[in-house]
Amino acid sequence: MSNAPVFHIDLPAFREDPYPQLKEMRAASPIAFVPELGRTLLTRLDDIKAAEPNIASFSSCQPEGLMTVLMGENMMRKDGAAHAQERKAIFPTVSPRTVRDHWKARFEAAADAILDEITPLGTGDLFMLYATRLSGEALRIITGVDLSWQEMDSTSQAMIDGISNYAGNPEIEAACHRATAQIDAAITKALPRAEGFSLLASMRAAGLPEAAIRANIKLAISGGQNEPRDVIAGIIWALLSHREQFESVLAGNVGWPQVMEEYVRWLAPIGMSPRRINAPTTLGGVDFATGENIFLMFNSANHDEKYFIAPENFDIGRDAGKHIAFGAGPHFCAGAWAAKALVAEVALPKLFARFTPRLTKDPVRVGGWAFRGVLNLPCKW
Repeated sequence: MSNAPVFHIDLPAFREDPYPQLKEMRAASPIAFVPELGRTLLTRLDDIKAAEPNIASFSSCQPEGLMTVLMGENMMRKDGAAHAQERKAIFPTVSPRTVRDHWKARFEAAADAILDEITPLGTGDLFMLYATRLSGEALRIITGVDLSWQEMDSTSQAMIDGISNYAGNPEIEAACHRATAQIDAAITKALPRAEGFSLLASMRAAGLPEAAIRANIKLAISGGQNEPRDVIAGIIWALLSHREQFESVLAGNVGWPQVMEEYVRWLAPIGMSPRRINAPTTLGGVDFATGENIFLMFNSANHDEKYFIAPENFDIGRDAGKHIAFGAGPHFCAGAWAAKALVAEVALPKLFARFTPRLTKDPVRVGGWAFRGVLNLPCKW
């Protein structure tokens, strides 16, 4: 175990909103062992950007980690050549060119079809009606796996809950196993006929072992559903809650890509990334021992006062370019281009071109710390 100072957190309050306690950690103990999580947390941007590329000491390989045990060993849990091989295999699916020339038009068609259905309703939960459904439909298109958008969402959520189940709740673990079995069955059906630019087709063409294909499809579903879903719904909520900024966007003063960059800085959909100490090392005056498990707190780094003035404020006018919501090293999100196209080029401009929603009096709920986002979005239009 490292010689990091101990910092206790109020775990229920941390789940409700981690940012106040992370702010205290950045000021008092930026690298600290948190007994309630059983991990040492890195909370400042500089420390995380120093640690993440250093795979020799801060390794992504975690054979006993929840993600590996529950979902298989995907490229997020590999380093070096093994990680690069699998990342290269999926590049034909998620490259900027493929996103631009192949996926964007299909995202637009899906968004238009959904908006045709929901526009006449005049009221409802846009989290489920629009953000969840559009993310699921986009994921069906990209992966080549024949699950409905509802199944994409339910299996993704079960896996997200499973890999953040540090309390060891057996019901959460069982639900995760059911979800991965459902995905495996769908992969078995779809893999022999996979074609085109889908993830299944690209990985099969690259000659990846079937175990790696299955693990990486589960990775794509776990992250490719909840992240764009939460960002689409979250940006709608943030803008409707900040009317002056909303009006500035509608007037064309600020573009949707800039809005997205500020939102993921302000409320990162993925709050942390785990690492395992692979060799003794020292960072920020703290000595780490081999085998220790740590968390790189992306959500905290994105609120680092050294780089962001009044970081707790949602401000689409700020330069949010230093955020690390998509990662900061070799594991930078491979699906970032697809996510940005779906959210900033399709989902948001198409929704607001069709109608202008307004929040109802029902409260919007926000929750989570490892994965964080709005949980509902009741609106009228």
